[in-house]
Order: sequence, then structure tokens, then C-alpha cells
Amino acid sequence: MASELDIYRAANMRIEQHGETAHIAAAQRIEELDGQGDLDGVAVWRRIKRAVQELQRTEPEWPVN
Repeated sequence: MASELDIYRAANMRIEQHGETAHIAAAQRIEELDGQGDLDGVAVWRRIKRAVQELQRTEPEWPVN
């Protein structure tokens, strides 16, 4: 299983390569791996996609006082 550090490194690389559409590129990779039956790869790329979305989020997840 990939560490959180590895996941965020991969997410940052995806953002560098694809910019604002990095989450779409990650979703496409998930679809590719799913089509190949690579369930472990799908699980890792879902984590990467969530990390991409977290890194690109411009608003806080909850209200800040």
C-alpha cells in the first residue's frame, strides 16, 4: 500500500502535468485500470484523485471562524 507521502507526491506530479484538469486525468487513469481489472491500482488512483482535489480546493472544507 502506498504511503500518504507517496500519494501526495503523485498528486502533485499530476497537477504539474495537467494543471486544473488533473482530477480528470486521474479519473481517466482509474477507468483504464478498472478496465484492466487492476483493483489495487484503482484503489491507489482513487486516493491520488482525492489528494488532487484536496490540493486544488480553494475553499475550506468547513466554515472557518
